[in-house]
Amino acid sequence: MGDGIGRYRGTESKLAQWLRRRPRKAAPEGPSREDLLLATAAAGLPLAPAAHPVGYRCSCERIGCPTPARHPLSFAWQTQSTTDRAQLLRWAESHPQANFITATGMVHDVLDVPLEAGRDALQRLLADGVEVGPVAESGDGRMLFFTATRGTPEDEDEWWPCELDCHPETMDEHPGMRWHCRGSYVLVPPARLPGELGVDWLRGPEHPLPDPLTLLETLTDACARHADTLGEHEQDHHSVAWPLSR
Repeated sequence: MGDGIGRYRGTESKLAQWLRRRPRKAAPEGPSREDLLLATAAAGLPLAPAAHPVGYRCSCERIGCPTPARHPLSFAWQTQSTTDRAQLLRWAESHPQANFITATGMVHDVLDVPLEAGRDALQRLLADGVEVGPVAESGDGRMLFFTATRGTPEDEDEWWPCELDCHPETMDEHPGMRWHCRGSYVLVPPARLPGELGVDWLRGPEHPLPDPLTLLETLTDACARHADTLGEHEQDHHSVAWPLSR
């Protein structure tokens, strides 16, 4: 009987060793880069390829690039932007490292606010039952609220400047906020920034685009609260327009 137990224990030990040697199943992966881009395009947001980080530099190799890994590859990005699935897959294949931007002011606008202000506003909006659309968080300290666009080329009075905080008459009213509309763009997830930072969805493009005016008061209030906590130097830093024109 003792020999039987010994043999059983020996067999059990070998089985345990075998189990330990077996390759573990990889953790389930999230959506691929292509899947995320196609989902964004399917929601109606036109896309175009953009630069990507090379270490702490920009892939455009421009010395002192002011917006590293944040700008389109082509100066024709406004006419190039598309939701065409086949074209997006061709770009993704030919530019495997590229980020992508979405041109605003055609279908959607983006309210771009400091990260802490955005987090506070998002919490308040959801608690109040407001329909919030897609929201992205950027590793460089910004939060992007995607909304329906406010105007069309036939209704010029409805267009807003894309960098509200760059204009003296609006800095006090909208501290730290940038309204991206016609002639502007933002990065869309998944995007990589220098320093191993990124841009990721908090709420994906499957959420319908809301009217920006349903978010504006809460976002403005959150930005004002955020500005009150910053010193003068920090306020100057956060008021720099982004993205810069190219």
